[in-house]
Amino acid sequence: MSSRTLYDLAGADAARRFSPFCWRTRLALAHKGLDHQTVPWHMSDKDAIAFSGQGKVPVLVDGEQVLSDSWKIALYLEATYPDAPSLFGGEAGMPAVRFINAWADTVLMAEVVKLVMVDIPGHMTEADAAYFRSTREARFGATLESVCANREQDVERLRQALLPVRLALRSAPFLGGDTPHYADYIVFSPLQWARCISNFPLLKADDPVADWAERMLAAFDGLAAKAPGYKIAA
Repeated sequence: MSSRTLYDLAGADAARRFSPFCWRTRLALAHKGLDHQTVPWHMSDKDAIAFSGQGKVPVLVDGEQVLSDSWKIALYLEATYPDAPSLFGGEAGMPAVRFINAWADTVLMAEVVKLVMVDIPGHMTEADAAYFRSTREARFGATLESVCANREQDVERLRQALLPVRLALRSAPFLGGDTPHYADYIVFSPLQWARCISNFPLLKADDPVADWAERMLAAFDGLAAKAPGYKIAA
């Protein structure tokens, strides 16, 4: 059994792992070729990860090291396993990927959440669904249904926000170049999140971003594709 354990957000079906931040870490571990086991975690079960000193996943236990926050985990993996493939294309690439991380967290995630949030409780345990609805509706000051009420129109805002990705993919199959790296995992993670919990398609089938997403689904022997889900594009 691996000494590394990743606590990973799961739905009522334990195979449905849908946290975008956990997906970043799962893909980073695969990129580094690091064996690990995953523990399905439910949002309402804060006690299960209390040892980490906070209440969110991903939580990575690597020997005696306990880490949370996907970006901090990526930095740890890069520093601790320098002989494995670099997540950033080398140290010089880290600042640019840090910017992409900030853009995805503030711009991309904000657009995706308005499109899929209403579908999330249907894939959760009863306790998690109640917790999710109460906390998110308090945060947004509106029902989940209201937040997603205009998603047929709002999806165009997401597609416009992805223009920089579209332009970057004109010169290489991945944001990392010929092969994916952490920039790809960051941008892909909200799309994978949506794929796992919503049948609302985010992309058009003829979008180059959709082609790239299919390549990401196939990466690492289909790691992301094996998670239960729907189509990203239609």
